[in-house]
Amino acid sequence: MPVPKPTLLIACGALAREILQVIQENDWTGLELECLPADLHNKPKLIPERVRAKIHTAKATGKYGQILVIYGDCGTGGMLDAVLEEEQVERIPGAHCYEFFATPQLFEDLVERELGSFYLTDYLVRFFDRLVIQGLGIDRHPELKDLYFANYKRMVYLAQTDDEALEAMAEQAAGKLGLEYVYQKTGFGGLSSFINREPQRDQPWLH
Repeated sequence: MPVPKPTLLIACGALAREILQVIQENDWTGLELECLPADLHNKPKLIPERVRAKIHTAKATGKYGQILVIYGDCGTGGMLDAVLEEEQVERIPGAHCYEFFATPQLFEDLVERELGSFYLTDYLVRFFDRLVIQGLGIDRHPELKDLYFANYKRMVYLAQTDDEALEAMAEQAAGKLGLEYVYQKTGFGGLSSFINREPQRDQPWLH
């Protein structure tokens, strides 16, 4: 009986910790993870072709039975989906990681409750100062806070894990921006079911 080929997961670097945790908790095998730098979110137009390059490299090896992409649209304006359609590779459903962690229905409910919400995940809580305060230049120009966040009313922490330290950091982050703090435990949302899927045998490049 032939040994099944592994599945390659191509993911945003901001999701690496969570993906590895899901794999470890479920004791799954036959999965390999390759990540693109998380800071590509600052240049979303680069994401589609960087993902395509990873896909081409993987296909050329003939090593994998399936390739899955764990990215939202992430500001690519549909360009990532166009690339994945051409390459016949699927990605996790959702416009962004907030949606697939929360699941579409819960995220829609959160948006309906307050459109002016700024969302954090575990990753964004850990690196809030670097990515938001320093990344947006608020540490150097405090007046930018009101410019960037004038239309926001609350900060919603979508928590993947039960971590009191992270929750405290998230609440502090809300205070730094002068926003109402909301905690919402999501766990890993749709991540587990997407990773643990059967290979799509109708993809010609698999044969």
